Amino acid sequence: MKKYVLLFLLLFAFSVSFRAAGPKYIFFFIGDGMGFNQVEAARQYNENMPDSLRRKMTFLSFPVQSVVTTFSASNRITDSAAAGTALATGEKTTNGTLGVNSKNKESIAKQFKKSGRKVGIITSVSIDHATPGAFYATQPKRDMYYEIGLQGADSGFDFLGGSGLLQPQKASDKINLYDYFRDNDYTICWGKNDYKCDENFSGKVLFLSDDSLYCDALKYSIDRKPEELSLLDLTECALHHLSQNSPKGFFVMIEGGKIDWASHSNDAATMIKETLDFSESIQCAYDFYLDHPRETLIIITADHETGGCILGNGTMDVNTELLQYQKMSGSEMSFYLEQIKKKYSGMTWAEMRKLLSELTGLGKEVPLTLEEEARLMASFQHWYQEDVSESVRSLYSETNAFVSLAISILNEKAHISWASDNHSASQVPLFAIGEGATRFSGRLDNTDIPQRLREMTRLK
Repeated sequence: MKKYVLLFLLLFAFSVSFRAAGPKYIFFFIGDGMGFNQVEAARQYNENMPDSLRRKMTFLSFPVQSVVTTFSASNRITDSAAAGTALATGEKTTNGTLGVNSKNKESIAKQFKKSGRKVGIITSVSIDHATPGAFYATQPKRDMYYEIGLQGADSGFDFLGGSGLLQPQKASDKINLYDYFRDNDYTICWGKNDYKCDENFSGKVLFLSDDSLYCDALKYSIDRKPEELSLLDLTECALHHLSQNSPKGFFVMIEGGKIDWASHSNDAATMIKETLDFSESIQCAYDFYLDHPRETLIIITADHETGGCILGNGTMDVNTELLQYQKMSGSEMSFYLEQIKKKYSGMTWAEMRKLLSELTGLGKEVPLTLEEEARLMASFQHWYQEDVSESVRSLYSETNAFVSLAISILNEKAHISWASDNHSASQVPLFAIGEGATRFSGRLDNTDIPQRLREMTRLK
């Protein structure tokens, strides 16, 4: 009898010890610029869509839902570099710096790699941008893209994926980064058709868009054609690669980077569709979790909120469903209309009004007041007929003033307003499910997330 009791105790101790090591598979999702109202706007929009167009937002029902503060070491309002550093290392740094802090603590991604796990970093923007870069690079300035790219190749991470590299060649006497990645034994895949789902391949992958015109970011979901690379494509390929021959599991950071870009532009329809696009990648991870529920942890948060998005503009209604009629992002619509202007200079307001209704629903599914139509017509005449080129600049795009006005009116109709075109000090949400998810309950600071991951996985 004593023998059986002893055996039981040994097995129990082993199981406790095993479970104390934390989850085997860790998904860390970061929605850049994704505050509470970005999520809520997407939820309301999604619920108003017909079943055939509705996306799964399973993460909204995750058992752990918390709030996270985002301030940096230098400012109450953080930038993406400082926020990315906090989420990657658990240490605050000043705005504009990447991976630099008083303790120079290694990122959890580097630590997971040293512990024997496979590591993946993927994003809908360039792989050398602030958030992905924070997980493998240390630089005094976030725009040192060439140096960040060098450190990406030196990281040894198993899967790096994004739109491209912003500065693959710094000078003629410097090595081309694509060559440097190859020298570091990376296989470069240009687009999803170039990725080979080879069960026996275990080498390192740099996965980039096959469209060189979009090296800065993947196309917005609202603009993307079915054959073009998406964050979901990257997620699926990364998951396939990381789950092969990985006895110790993996850690993967997945960034929805263009929620931020659309919010900088105050483009509500584009922001919502980017958030829903991000949720599709989360769903991919959730499906994996269902197959490995006792070994998987999924964490979803944001680096900061962008735009001061507000649901409501003085009325008691929010009509996000009106945003379904916008067919292009503001930047893509601007380019499209500028091309039309070059080819056809004699367009009348009646013709433009018809085209605008096709692109945004304004004047058709979304009624215009006489005052709104007068504003649009005056803007059109100023730009198109008087040939005065004016644009509205945001951090990542430049929008034709006429298009910007149209989107602003559509936002007003949907009862969505914006406080600014920059980051805010708002808290951001956190959602979690899986092994150890309860460790992320309650009000957190962004530095708490990697610190708790270290504790639960015994990283030093």
